[in-house]
Amino acid sequence: MSTEDKSLHFIEQIIEDSLTSGFPQDKLRFRFPPEPNGYLHIGHAKSICLNFGLGLRYNAPVNLRFDDTNPAKEEQEYVDAIKEDLQWLGFQWAEERYASDYFQQLYDWAVEMIKKGKAYVDSQSSEEMAAQKGTPTQPGVDGPYRNRSIEENLSLFEAMKNGDFPEGSHVLRAKIDMKSTNMLMRDPLMYRILHRHHHRTGNDWKIYPMYDYAHGESDYIEQISHSICTLEFVMHRELYNWFLDQIYTELDSVSNTIKVRPNQYEFARLNLNYTVMSKRKLLQLVQENIVNGWDDPRMPTISGLRRRGYTANSIRKFCETIGVAKRENVIDVSLLEFCLREDLNKTAPRVMAVLDPVKVVITNYPLDLEGSGEELLDAENNQEDESAGYRKVPFSREIYIEREDFLEEAPAKFFRLSLGREVRLKNAYIIKGESVVKDAGGNITEIHVTYDSDSRSGSGSEASQRKVAGTLHWVSIEHAVPAEVRMYDRLFIDEAPDSHKEKNFLEFMNSNSLHIVKGFVEPSLATVKPGDKFQFQRMGYFNVDKDSTNEKLVFNRTVGLKDAWEEKGKKEENLLMSMQKEINKFVKEKDDAVANVTLDAIIETIKSIDNFSLICQTIIKNVKNDNNALLFSNLILHFSDKVNFKDIDSEVLTKLYSMSLKSQMPAVRVFAIRNLKNDAENFNDFNSQLSELRQSEKNEKVLEELK
Repeated sequence: MSTEDKSLHFIEQIIEDSLTSGFPQDKLRFRFPPEPNGYLHIGHAKSICLNFGLGLRYNAPVNLRFDDTNPAKEEQEYVDAIKEDLQWLGFQWAEERYASDYFQQLYDWAVEMIKKGKAYVDSQSSEEMAAQKGTPTQPGVDGPYRNRSIEENLSLFEAMKNGDFPEGSHVLRAKIDMKSTNMLMRDPLMYRILHRHHHRTGNDWKIYPMYDYAHGESDYIEQISHSICTLEFVMHRELYNWFLDQIYTELDSVSNTIKVRPNQYEFARLNLNYTVMSKRKLLQLVQENIVNGWDDPRMPTISGLRRRGYTANSIRKFCETIGVAKRENVIDVSLLEFCLREDLNKTAPRVMAVLDPVKVVITNYPLDLEGSGEELLDAENNQEDESAGYRKVPFSREIYIEREDFLEEAPAKFFRLSLGREVRLKNAYIIKGESVVKDAGGNITEIHVTYDSDSRSGSGSEASQRKVAGTLHWVSIEHAVPAEVRMYDRLFIDEAPDSHKEKNFLEFMNSNSLHIVKGFVEPSLATVKPGDKFQFQRMGYFNVDKDSTNEKLVFNRTVGLKDAWEEKGKKEENLLMSMQKEINKFVKEKDDAVANVTLDAIIETIKSIDNFSLICQTIIKNVKNDNNALLFSNLILHFSDKVNFKDIDSEVLTKLYSMSLKSQMPAVRVFAIRNLKNDAENFNDFNSQLSELRQSEKNEKVLEELK
């Protein structure tokens, strides 16, 4: 048993209880059973960390078993990728197994079940079988082939195995209970015919076992003690146990030892916002070239996260932090990014890179400094790691800084470079803006500054102790190394892109998920290797992409120094809240011209909001007996291009229209009518109310809309 003092999660408690009740610790065995039909994603990482974590905690073996029972979707590429991901995460399996290893045994057991009257061959179409299966509230009925003779079933099943029938012509079903309250128990499929090449067994088999049959039996063969899966398999547990009942024998007749009967336990899977976790949808992104492969740094796959620059430690820490629970919930991706920042902050060397460069000339810098026109400055590699030491960074008369770090005329709270103001260059000197050079279009091409030669960082001089408003990063132009920098962002703009009815998840793609810039990095990065990780000072964390070569450096932005999405989300929430005040101004304003200016500003703000869920929630929240609130809902519904009528529950819409048409405020009635005209599905339901309004309405603007 474990001697750790930290509290146990419920799976650990189950195991502890088993051990306390006398279950032998040396019989503990776990498994991670992926289907090789795609790449592993961050959701799988939770299961990986759970199963392999239990193995480490209890010094028990953990098998890697590929549930490869569907050759139509499975490939060796996925097998190899899964193994690579597991090893990168830091885990090693006890045995590498495949469900296909057991095809013969599974077939033999199926034959025995037929002989016992527990299975039969059904020759109906899938549509016919579905109709007979009933519904959750209506029991199923027996099909015409349920009572075939054992002899006929055996003959047909062997012919299926031999490839004598086309796909879809027959299936093998378990004979359980067509009236069961658990629909999975209504004679589930055990085998289907597939004339497909299998990545391991080739063309040896023409029939393949279904997951529900193969999974539990495979657990039994491997003597898995605790079969841990996600909550969607809760209803499968009864079937899991039924299949085990057909084959389980307590005593191994060969070794004369007690055999373990596996037990299934369920935990809540990982749901992460701003992404999709469906392998089918991830495959769609790959196949339609929306992303550049399974390891695209925007993908939630483990290989994608690895390529982006995530560390194995940060993913393990993330899985540990969210814990193991019995209830489904959605985890904010910002927590994953936080775990990454925490890890990289300790390990990533600090370097300087300029991604949007503008030239700075230090006019009073010596042209011939010690015969070279340059000097080497000491730069700390990582202030979080005392052992990281220092590096030499060349400094010269001409440098690059970020274009956004300079304004000719700056407001009071602009703490960067401007004319007449001083800033410090990181690890270097204090400089002061003096003048600019512009091209014919008025664009700044050079910034001329002077420097305080006594202010070098770390020199100990009085001038070096001077406090100035800001510190800028830079690179020496003469020594700068060109680099391609891929600025990655979240792939979707909505928190739950695949959860909205009537909308395709692809509608929520973030058009700014990848922005490529040409920048410059300091010369210490000239010899970096793919996978190397750095903090570009003031910019965020970056890593070297696999596309990088000695001739062309390529960096990926892994994560920013701050959560930009949280800031954007709060900004949009604040904007919508401030709109309440603007609505009040609009309503109270008696001057039409001024009112129209206010309304235009409200509309522009509404159009600027990208958060689909926030928009929907704001509409719903403002459907209440308040004229200003009703106006707000109608304005959002009318002017936002992120939401349409089908996205709002019909009852909510009905309430909105009904209350709005009765509103005492003409503007509410105007925009409600405009929305109704655009809402073909609901317009006819309000014909009578609109007719009544035509008879009673006195406001000219409303009457104009009613024509």
